[in-house]
Amino acid sequence: MSVQITIRGVPEEVRDRIAARAAARGQSMQEYLRGQLERLVAKPSVEEWLRQVRADKRAMTNNVTTEDILRARDADRK
Repeated sequence: MSVQITIRGVPEEVRDRIAARAAARGQSMQEYLRGQLERLVAKPSVEEWLRQVRADKRAMTNNVTTEDILRARDADRK
């Protein structure tokens, strides 16, 4: 079920620029803005993205020590 959203206090200049962008795409302002909103929520916010990166980082375990890396590097030099 779709809902209606009303945004008050939009400056005329902003409305005019949105109207121009919609017209350039052959869309109504409603179609244009609906598409922009869908595109906006399709991507995670910066906060959501950071939360996921941090969770992924915590989940990763690295059992390779610095000494292991240096030993492997030095073994290639012999």
